[in-house]
Amino acid sequence: MAKRRRKKRLLKLTKGYKWGRKSKYRAAKQAVFKASAYSYRDRKVRKREFRKLWQIRINAGVRQHGLIYSKFINLLKKHKIELDRKILSTLAEKHPVVFEKIVAKVKAP
Repeated sequence: MAKRRRKKRLLKLTKGYKWGRKSKYRAAKQAVFKASAYSYRDRKVRKREFRKLWQIRINAGVRQHGLIYSKFINLLKKHKIELDRKILSTLAEKHPVVFEKIVAKVKAP
């Protein structure tokens, strides 16, 4: 009974898998193990990927105003403007007027 329950629970996790990985216990067990390892790893990678994307968007927005990304971030810190990269990226992409004002404030001595 316990063995059947354990197998059924594992095979339920493999719903949608291809070939024998959805029906054969040994293959399903390996597939679920790998899938959980990848999902754990990629939750960390997703954060990395988004930060890279935000940096690219900010850099593109800042270069239109004659700065580069690293100098812009440095100037933000010097002027004690605490906006994270996600917000700055959104502003650069969807609200260029507001982003331009932030860049102007940072560029001013």
